[in-house]
Amino acid sequence: MLAITSPRAYAHEAGLRARVGEFIKPYSRHIRIVTSPRAWQAVNPELSQSLAASDIRWQLDFLTSECTEAAIAHVREQTEQQGAELLLAIGGGRVLDTAKAAASQLPGLTLINFATQAATCAAWSPLAIIYDETGGHLRSQPLEKMPEQVLVDSEVIARSDVRFLKAGIVDALAKYYEFRPYQKHNPNDLALDLKVMTARQALDAFRRYGEAAIAACQQQQVTPELVKVIDASIVLAGLANSVRDALPTPGLAHAIHNRLTHQPELHHWLHGEKVGFSLLVQSLLEQAEEPDAELLTLLRYYDMPLVLPALSGDRQAALRNIAQQVRFPKASAERLPFNVSASAIEQALRATDTLLQARCGVLFHFSYQE
Repeated sequence: MLAITSPRAYAHEAGLRARVGEFIKPYSRHIRIVTSPRAWQAVNPELSQSLAASDIRWQLDFLTSECTEAAIAHVREQTEQQGAELLLAIGGGRVLDTAKAAASQLPGLTLINFATQAATCAAWSPLAIIYDETGGHLRSQPLEKMPEQVLVDSEVIARSDVRFLKAGIVDALAKYYEFRPYQKHNPNDLALDLKVMTARQALDAFRRYGEAAIAACQQQQVTPELVKVIDASIVLAGLANSVRDALPTPGLAHAIHNRLTHQPELHHWLHGEKVGFSLLVQSLLEQAEEPDAELLTLLRYYDMPLVLPALSGDRQAALRNIAQQVRFPKASAERLPFNVSASAIEQALRATDTLLQARCGVLFHFSYQE
């Protein structure tokens, strides 16, 4: 059975933060807001003024941790205690996922997501990614309940660090590279075809508009190209994740990403940056240690990490340990046209150490400053 689980509505416009009260008023005038200090600053004073103009009362909750079980429970309990009828989530992936997971435990609650970054498709995706207190991935939790609305203000995103936009682009284009290989052994699966078609549309948007969108964000300007890239990163990537049937098609790069979140040396990498490196590993698995040329060009252009930094202890032992702890369903692995065994992943991880050395004559170590 094919199912599509998505938000009921999506609104994206420059300056939308000044109209949030208009979107909320039909649902409730008694709300709880979960956000982060940085996101709250990014949308104000316009958002607060809009709520006040619509006679909406609110209580504010700042999330300072990852999307953890404790954070989800706190938001749920505080929302219940307040008696709020609507939860407004304002922020990036960890805030939006926490709100989605908490709202799914409160049947009578309306959820509205306001994305202040285009770093992931979390605002739209029917999943909540649950982490431990140190940022290690625990599980990806499917959600039946989705936001009533997803709101996006391109002015807010244009003013954010361009690093977030680049990471979001790579996280979104990953869907195409992850879902497409399944088609070789599953050529007549409608849900899979829809996922790949939607993901390809996002990839095409990045091919056409990505360079101009990055330039616009660097100049903190809203342009048609930036709008198209934001929509591709949130809507098209989220929609590709929203189509499901009985055939399990998890993304291999995201499975590798999940293991990388447990490496303390990588905690300063964004979600999309870990996914970008993991895409390189997947490509080396697919193509016998010679990655897809276009993918490698895209990863380089969007400043993704192409090699792991120094790891604690013996490097080869650390790479072996990472490979052995990647968790990927056996049934899904059997539907892919390449080997995803621990030994194959280990070999691909080792190949990333020598790939740039072979191409450039030097070993490049990628590291963002926090």
